[in-house]
Amino acid sequence: MSSKRKKESPESDGSTRASNFPDEVLERVLGPVKSHKDRSSVSLVCKDWYNAERWSRTHVFIGNCYSVSPEIVTRRFPNIRSVTLKGKPRFSDFNLVPPNWGADIQNWLVLFATKYPCLEELRLKRMTVTDESLEFLALSFPNFKALSLLSCDGFSTDGLAAIATHCKNLVELDIQENDIDDKSGGWLSCFPETFTSLEILNFANLNSDVNFDFLERLISTFSQDLTANQCSELESAFNNCKNLRTLSGLWEATALFLPVLYPACSNLTFLNLSYAALQSSELAKLLAHCPNLRRLWVLDTVEDKGLEAVGLNCPLLEELRVFPADPFDNEIIHGVTESGFVAVSYGCRRLHYVLYFCRQMTNAAVATVVQNCPDFTHFRLCIMTPHQPDYLTDEPMDEAFGAVVKTCTKLQRLAVSGLLTDLTFEYIGKYAKNLETLSVAFAGSSDWGMRCVLDGCPKLRKLEIRDCPFGNAALLSGLGKYESMRSLWMSACKVTMNACRLLARQMPRLNVEVMKDEESDDSQADKVYVYRSVSGPRRDAPPFVLTL
Repeated sequence: MSSKRKKESPESDGSTRASNFPDEVLERVLGPVKSHKDRSSVSLVCKDWYNAERWSRTHVFIGNCYSVSPEIVTRRFPNIRSVTLKGKPRFSDFNLVPPNWGADIQNWLVLFATKYPCLEELRLKRMTVTDESLEFLALSFPNFKALSLLSCDGFSTDGLAAIATHCKNLVELDIQENDIDDKSGGWLSCFPETFTSLEILNFANLNSDVNFDFLERLISTFSQDLTANQCSELESAFNNCKNLRTLSGLWEATALFLPVLYPACSNLTFLNLSYAALQSSELAKLLAHCPNLRRLWVLDTVEDKGLEAVGLNCPLLEELRVFPADPFDNEIIHGVTESGFVAVSYGCRRLHYVLYFCRQMTNAAVATVVQNCPDFTHFRLCIMTPHQPDYLTDEPMDEAFGAVVKTCTKLQRLAVSGLLTDLTFEYIGKYAKNLETLSVAFAGSSDWGMRCVLDGCPKLRKLEIRDCPFGNAALLSGLGKYESMRSLWMSACKVTMNACRLLARQMPRLNVEVMKDEESDDSQADKVYVYRSVSGPRRDAPPFVLTL
């Protein structure tokens, strides 16, 4: 870029110093810096660094689509090629955010079409995306290469057909966990016959019949019903995939066909079996061929025996996610327990990310797990029955999470569950100094618990709370904290409308939104969403969202 480019003042008042480096040198130095946090820090050094970072940035991450307007984003960053954008609060995954709440992508796309005509990549999470928006996307960006939709709603397979028809350079189409109108599998036929650029195709949550001729045209090794000869051919094909790093999308993974995968598993680093109800013996045989696995997602049908196999075969494992096959059936007697969790911790000492759904746990087991794996950055333990104590001692689970925050000094994200008193939150406030995100459900004794967290966690950015006894005093104790956070969510707590109004008056730079249930007391704030924004109150709030 020319050094004669017009200098623009940084948005931060403190960045007024100048650098002696030419713009071209600074932009080349900043080019390899990929972390959005690091780039944001760089932009605060001085005005020359601000401008160099501004012009050299090609990817932008926006954690809340209402924290900033598309106009501000495009004015600040003129050369963006990739956008990651999140919309609704995370608790929308549990149906706690009403339909038609907002987070529509269309206004962003309209401005991007003018300002970012060379956009290549769009990753959306919990956004509303219509078929019209998908068609607009497909027609407006001729170099578009990658679309990822995770937990989005509002569109159908007609929208996917528009993407398949018009995105001639598409490399990735990743459709996961969306609320989609699945009309038919015919959209796959919309890819051109000469289409060869696609490398990643994931539509695992679609259930309509697929025309396998069209799919086979995209993925040449697939067959719906494998004969013995076809199975041999497929095994031969996988035998040639020695450099395969990721394997996912398996539905009916049975003992008959799993051996077909074995030749391709030696260099796998990520294995996603979250749609495959494998039994423990099947998983054990598969993992014996996966010595380099770093990330593993499974269903709890593998039971503790399957997790023992994880501990025995995956010494390099860094991330484990265990999902419930049927989270709403309380009569299920199988699943995973503390025994499997402990077994993994003994064999996988590099583990630093865990999401673990179970129906029973003990304080001692959690203490053992974190003693074996002290480098956890993400610890999300979900005991599925609310208010469940240590099932052996009948004590609260306070000491379990106390052990987590005392031992895991790098902890950034924590989800707590089970029978918890304010003692858990005292531990969190005292020890969790690097914590950024905390999720709480059915826990705590009084306002004191929430106050401990707000007062004691200096890096806290997201606090998500549901069905807890925290009230007005707890909410208002964060007046000095919320502007440094991304968001606060409170639902089914003891917060009143008057407290929310007071918060809005005291903190005018925050957006304070209240969602009212139809049959609720007028004085109660049923769902409260507080977030910082540089663009003011949003203009598309539906009638049931009160902006204070």
